[in-house]
Amino acid sequence: MKLIIQIPCYNEAETLPHTIAELPRVIDGVDQIEYLIIDDGSTDNTTEVARQVGVHHIVRIKKHAGLATAYRTGLDACLRLGADIILNTDADNQYNAGDIPTLLKPILEGKAELVIGDRGVANLETFSPLKRKLQTWGSKVVSRAAGLDIPDATSGFRAMTREVALRTNVLSNYSYTLETLIQAGSQNFAIASVPIRTNPPRRPSRLMRSITEYLSHSTVTIVRAYTMYRPLRVFTIIGSLMIGIGLIPALRFLYFFAIGQGEGKIQSLLLGAVLIIVGFQTLLIGLVADLISFNRKLLEEILYRIRLDEAKPNSNEV
Repeated sequence: MKLIIQIPCYNEAETLPHTIAELPRVIDGVDQIEYLIIDDGSTDNTTEVARQVGVHHIVRIKKHAGLATAYRTGLDACLRLGADIILNTDADNQYNAGDIPTLLKPILEGKAELVIGDRGVANLETFSPLKRKLQTWGSKVVSRAAGLDIPDATSGFRAMTREVALRTNVLSNYSYTLETLIQAGSQNFAIASVPIRTNPPRRPSRLMRSITEYLSHSTVTIVRAYTMYRPLRVFTIIGSLMIGIGLIPALRFLYFFAIGQGEGKIQSLLLGAVLIIVGFQTLLIGLVADLISFNRKLLEEILYRIRLDEAKPNSNEV
C-alpha cells in the first residue's frame, strides 16, 4: 500500500521545512510513504527548499495557475507514481500532521473512499465569527447539493483512494474543495468526515483575500457544479417557479374577466403569459441539459480510461 502526501505550494520556502518535518514516516497499514509538492510558479526558492528537506517528488508549474490547477496537477502526478492512496494537505501547516493516521483509517478499513478532515469550523477560534458562520452555512449548502453530510466542505485536508483520484475532474480555476465534493456525491463514492486538529496560522490566507471575493467565487462554483451534475432538477425548479409566479397575474385577469371587469387588466394577462412561456422554455432547457449530461458521463468514462492507462506506474520521476 503506497501513500503519497501531496502539498500544493506557492512561495512556501519559509513554511515548508516545518510542514515536512511533522509529516509521518511510518503509518500502520501503509507500506510506503512519499511526499510530493506542486510548486505553483513560486518566485522564491520553494523548489530548492523542498529538495533540501527530503521531498521525494517535485512537480513545477512554470506560471502561477492557482490552487485548483495545482491540486489537479498533483493528483495526476501521484497517479503516475503509483499511489494507492493520495492525501492532500497545506504547505502552511494549517492541519495537524499527527491526524494523518486518523484521516487514513476509514480508507484502510475499507469503510470510505474519500475522507474529509473536519476542523470544527463552527467553533474554530482562529476564524472570525463571520467566517465561522459563512463556513458553516457553506458546508450545509454543499452537503445538500452533494447529497452528503459534510460539516467542513472547504477543508483541504483529505485522503482518497486511487479510484477516486482517477475519476476526479477539477474544472474550477479558484479552488477544488467544493466542486470535487459535489462531483464525488454524484458518483456515489463512500465519503466520510473525521475530526482533526489545526495549528495556529503561520500566515494570512492567500485563497480568501476578502469575504466578498470568497462568497462570489464559492457561490459560482457551487451553482456551476450542481447545475452540471443535477441539470434537470435545477431547471425544473426554476421553470416551475416561473410558471407558478406567472399563474398569479394570469388568474387575476381571469377572475376580473369572469366578473365583467376585465378591461384594463390586460397587463396582468401579458405578464402571466410571458412568465408561463419562459417557464415552459426553461423546463425544455432542463430536458436538453439532462440529455447533454448523459453525453458528459460518457466523456468522463472515456477520460477515466485514458487516465487509467496514462497513470500506469512506470517511473519514480515526474
